[in-house]
Amino acid sequence: MEQLTTTEIWGGQTLGDLLTIEFLASAVGSVLGACLILFAGFVIGGWARKRITSIGGKNAHLDVTLFNFLGNVARYIIIGFSFLFVLNTFGVQTTSFVAVIGAAGLAIGLALQGTLSNVAAGVMIVFFRPIKIGDFVNVNGQMGTVKDITLNFTELAELSNVQIIIPNSQVWGNMIVNYSIYDTRRAEWVFGVSYGADLKLAEETIRDTIMADPRAKTDPAPFIQVNNLGDFSVDFLVRVWCSSADFFQFQADMKRRVKEALDAKGVEIPFPTRKVMQVEG
Repeated sequence: MEQLTTTEIWGGQTLGDLLTIEFLASAVGSVLGACLILFAGFVIGGWARKRITSIGGKNAHLDVTLFNFLGNVARYIIIGFSFLFVLNTFGVQTTSFVAVIGAAGLAIGLALQGTLSNVAAGVMIVFFRPIKIGDFVNVNGQMGTVKDITLNFTELAELSNVQIIIPNSQVWGNMIVNYSIYDTRRAEWVFGVSYGADLKLAEETIRDTIMADPRAKTDPAPFIQVNNLGDFSVDFLVRVWCSSADFFQFQADMKRRVKEALDAKGVEIPFPTRKVMQVEG
């Protein structure tokens, strides 16, 4: 077998041959080309992400969360192709490289099943949009305003402005109550009056007080009727529609105003009492 001399180090070429100006120029050119490809990939990827994200921001009927997600996907795809071009520049067989990445991805996927389930749930949330940023929701027993939806978790701001982070698998896999999806909501109260009260006067007082508020809607028509004969009171069930944005304050305000109006009309609002009888032996 022919033995290489100490000066033959690669392909029959000597160290002096490899260090020629042509070889150095070729190597420097390849490195610069790779740097330019990567730079272009990052620039184009950032531009594509901004363009796609801006589409959702310009149209009020489009979901900003969805376009943010699509913009990030487009950016990573462009950067990924840039790396493949760089590998081709240096003569690396990308087919085998992709196979290695696939095998590594399978191993990582098995090790990160919980995390990947959150990512899969995040994709479902983004595409099917049961909730979106700005909605007031109850998710997995947690109530708050949606502040952010990522591929891994959903961020809520509680009523007291406390941050709540919920893994997406728990969001998608549990019941979601979205209070912001419809423009109107039905407020509901139960007002009890004494058995000796004038029921017609009580009903008129309740109706006039609530419907005088501009937040109360006349369509659908309000529902105000005796619903229960309790142990201590005759109970009126009251249902009135209002805007979703006014719901909580409207419901709270009417409790006080109706109570004050009934007092002003002399309609008694009873409270539980207990009569104790002593039997003398």
